[in-house]
Amino acid sequence: QVQLVESGGGVVQPGGSLRLSCTASGSIFSIHGMGWYRQAPGKERELVATISSGGTKYADSVKSRFAIAGDTAKNTVYLRMDSLKAEDTAVYYCNADIVTHNGQSNDEASYWGQGTQVTVSS
Repeated sequence: QVQLVESGGGVVQPGGSLRLSCTASGSIFSIHGMGWYRQAPGKERELVATISSGGTKYADSVKSRFAIAGDTAKNTVYLRMDSLKAEDTAVYYCNADIVTHNGQSNDEASYWGQGTQVTVSS
């Protein structure tokens, strides 16, 4: 089994900063990419940022404010969020495309964390 565990959410004032972390654990053969998505109340889940061997990708709404980074040795991805706005309030979910090995073949699947709440409010 594979688990993604997120941490770092909380309540912050507008203009403040937070750093989210997500660590993948379990029977991992390799990780092809990791990323962060968010879902605000009444809205669809949306991409925030992703990172892979091909580079990084950001939603237009967070470019220049958020930075994604990965530590491959720790199977961990981070999301540094600066200049936070009220509209950044959402549950943030970690996602990873992970290859596992079952003894006979490799299986690739997309895994999700349980989500961490980020609230930006004065």
